[in-house]
Amino acid sequence: MYYFPGSEYLLLIIFPMILGLWAQMRVGGVYAKWSRVGSRSGMTGAEVADAVMRSAGIDNVEIVEIAGHLTDHYDAQNKRLALSSENFRGTSLAALGVSAHESGHAIQDKQNYPALQMRMSLVPITNFASSLLPLAIFGGFIFHMFGLLYLGIGAYLILTVFQLVTMPVEFDASRRALQRLEGLGILTADEMVGARETLKAAAWTYVAAFIAALGWLLHLLLVVNNRRR
Repeated sequence: MYYFPGSEYLLLIIFPMILGLWAQMRVGGVYAKWSRVGSRSGMTGAEVADAVMRSAGIDNVEIVEIAGHLTDHYDAQNKRLALSSENFRGTSLAALGVSAHESGHAIQDKQNYPALQMRMSLVPITNFASSLLPLAIFGGFIFHMFGLLYLGIGAYLILTVFQLVTMPVEFDASRRALQRLEGLGILTADEMVGARETLKAAAWTYVAAFIAALGWLLHLLLVVNNRRR
């Protein structure tokens, strides 16, 4: 039996795909807008990251510069905060917002924030699940080996849980970042608008990733259910 995608494909796959593209375009546009507005303090992203972490009693995290655009991340295992060059050296409102956000993850790590600990524990199995998806999807739909769709369901279930846990981790890191930027006097009230808009735009990418994973999971469940009839 061959599977022909119906209206649920539009809802569960195409819509999340469009949402994901919109989220990426939005964060890119908002980041570009506020990266052109310098902060009055003149602090670089690296300096802000250091100030935010030190205000939380963190002095064992290395801040490093890495290549790429918006490749910023916090490495809890190696206690390293990596900032892209534009944010490491940048003094814009966008650069300071992103840098403070990554510092928020370091604070979460220090305080053993439960959602972060859960996400870290899910990383190995999530990476393994992601490696299985090409086999499950191509084998199931292209070569009609529909038994592999159960493998895809398991993989997308893991990815959906991972993305669900990721959202509160990222939202909380942004909340901590904005509080520190304002509380430490790094940004003034009117400057906070730029940092806040940048982090809000970034938040949509996490929401889109969750919806996309959930959409594929529900879609595969519908496919398997239809074949049982």
